[in-house]
Amino acid sequence: MKKLSSILVIGMALISILACQFSISPRVVMRTQPSPTPAAYTPAPTATRDFPLLQEPVPTLQPFASPSGADENRLAALYERINPGVVSIQVNSEQGVAQGSGFVFDGLGHIVTNYHVVEEGLNYEVDFPSGYKVRGEVVAFDLDSDLAVIKVNVPAEELFPLPLGDSDLLRIGEAVVAIGNPFGLDSTITLGIVSAKGRTLTSLRASPNGGLFSAGDLIQTDAAINPGNSGGPLLNLNGEVVGVNRAIQTNSMFENSNSGVGFAVSSNIVKRVVPVLIADGEYDYPYLGINSRDDLSLSEIEELSLPNRSGAYMVNVVSGSPADDAGMIGGSIETNIPGLNAGGDLIIAIDGRPVRVFGELLSYLMTEKSPGETVILTIIRDNEQKEVAVTLGKRP
Repeated sequence: MKKLSSILVIGMALISILACQFSISPRVVMRTQPSPTPAAYTPAPTATRDFPLLQEPVPTLQPFASPSGADENRLAALYERINPGVVSIQVNSEQGVAQGSGFVFDGLGHIVTNYHVVEEGLNYEVDFPSGYKVRGEVVAFDLDSDLAVIKVNVPAEELFPLPLGDSDLLRIGEAVVAIGNPFGLDSTITLGIVSAKGRTLTSLRASPNGGLFSAGDLIQTDAAINPGNSGGPLLNLNGEVVGVNRAIQTNSMFENSNSGVGFAVSSNIVKRVVPVLIADGEYDYPYLGINSRDDLSLSEIEELSLPNRSGAYMVNVVSGSPADDAGMIGGSIETNIPGLNAGGDLIIAIDGRPVRVFGELLSYLMTEKSPGETVILTIIRDNEQKEVAVTLGKRP
């Protein structure tokens, strides 16, 4: 796996993924570094398949209001119960050795981590907190969510699957903890809050038009995430995995360290994707076929003559895509702003759910819908509101 991976441009920010680096502006860093400790957890049934739990979930802890006073003991108890399920992953590649984190997903020896942690690795060492070390094999990965599954053959007593929580139930401001191997310091716990939900980043998968697909339903947190934390679990205070730590964002061009802006793949994405990866080796995401702008300034909104200040504005519709087949329209009328054309549809709801920004649309599609299903988009076109039915395809 590369120390410095692909460079992905998201707006003006630089993104580095724990072991690899990407670009975005301030900078999002996907982390992987020398030090062992990835974690795992127990698979939950998905909306598309029924996968029985392979092992009884770890009993959850009683929630507590704050990590101070008597509650510090509960935080310590959470760590003692969860840390045995968090592992360190050492990746040997032609570029050298890098490290990330992961966690035990089930009693069959499946470990969940980030794809960018294992990318281009030649062999993998998985180290458990007990001191047990074993070779692992990457059995499946997903570039869209930046998730990968490693299989290990270890004694049953080494496997402590971590329970999966419902990331939709997270509240902004709720306390969360990250456990992983920052800078090679194994079994490190950090505490923070949920800063935002439904964030988007570029995925690691190229689209047919040469760009990159978007990854959605990401959790933003200020829990300290540093190189080596990638692939480790983000947990609520009940001891449930609510996310897989993926990247940090920093303004510095040189310091790939925590800036209080980290991102994690939501547990509800993990619930849908990982069991299918284990069963089939791949996962198909629903596909609309649009390019959207939802970060419009007031000047741009006025230039486009949009009646709404929120929604996902359709800059372009991919030819032959489901959105194109449904008759949706992208911007085609030149404005005084170079590269921004007027006349595109503005999506304000999907299946009756309000869409304030593109991230909300993407999160709904990724966590609730599958290829072949039909969604109803509420749009504004020529200052009139209408509904359009779109049968979703799968990402090409």
